[in-house]
Amino acid sequence: MKNAWLAAALMGITLKAQALGGLADVQVLDRDTGCILPMYRHQGEYWVAGRPGARYSIVIHNHRTDRVLAVTAVDGVNVISGETGAWGQTGYVFGPGQGYEISGWRKSQREIAEFNFTAMADSYAARTGRPANVGVIGVALFLEKPIQPSTNYTHRFDVDAAQARASDAPPAPAAAPLPAPESLAGSSSPRSATLAAPALPTVKLGTGHGTLEASLVTQVPFDRLSSTPNEIIRIRYDSFENLVAMGVVERRPKPWSPPNPFPDSESQKYVPDPPGG
Repeated sequence: MKNAWLAAALMGITLKAQALGGLADVQVLDRDTGCILPMYRHQGEYWVAGRPGARYSIVIHNHRTDRVLAVTAVDGVNVISGETGAWGQTGYVFGPGQGYEISGWRKSQREIAEFNFTAMADSYAARTGRPANVGVIGVALFLEKPIQPSTNYTHRFDVDAAQARASDAPPAPAAAPLPAPESLAGSSSPRSATLAAPALPTVKLGTGHGTLEASLVTQVPFDRLSSTPNEIIRIRYDSFENLVAMGVVERRPKPWSPPNPFPDSESQKYVPDPPGG
C-alpha cells in the first residue's frame, strides 16, 4: 500500500463553501461555469445537481499539517487505475495545505480523460459493464505513518517492489465495489433506500469518458497509518430535475406578481422630489 499518485502542480485552493470532510475539504466544481456545486443534504446523504454535458472536477484540499492519501472513485470505479473501487487501491497524495482538482480518468502520468455529466448509458462505468454504482463520488482518506524527518518524497519517483513483482504474480480477484460508509461526514444515516424513485423526469446521470487533456503527476510512496480509511466522504449526484422528483431539492416557486392588463405600456414618469422633500 505504499504507492500513490502525487499531482506535480498542486494548487492552493481556499474555497470553503459547500465543502465536506474533516481531514480534507471535498467539493464538486462545474468546470464550464467555474462554480462550486451546492450540496443538498437529504436523509443522511449529500447530493449535487449536475448539468448534462458539463465538465466537472472533484476538488480536494488538505488543511492538515501532514500528508493525506485520497483514494477516489467515481461511479464505483477508481479514477486512476480504472479498477472497480476498493480502499486498498492507488490514490492522490496531498501535502500539508495542498489542494488539487481531480478532473478526469487518469490515462497516464501526463494525461486524463475529462469527467463530464452524461446519460447513465454513456457513462464510463456502464460502458465497461459496471452500471450498478453510477451516480456516486467516493473519497477515502488515509493518514500517513510517521516518517523520518530526513526523508523527502515530494519529487521522488519510486516504484514499490510489490508492484514490480505484480507481473509475475497470479491475477488478483476482482475488487469489490466501494462499500457504503457507516457514517457520512457526521451523519448517522449512511444510506437512504427510499431515494431510488421508480420514474424520473430525466435520464439518470453518470460520468463520461471525455476529451483527453494534459495533467502531470509523479509517483511517490505513501505508507498508510491504517488499512482502512480514516474518513470516507460520499457525494451522490443526478440532474436537478431528478433531485426535485426524488424530494432531495425543494423547488422554490417563482415570485408571484399580479397580471398586468397593459404589459407593454410604460407608466408615465415625472421628475421625482429631491431627498427631504
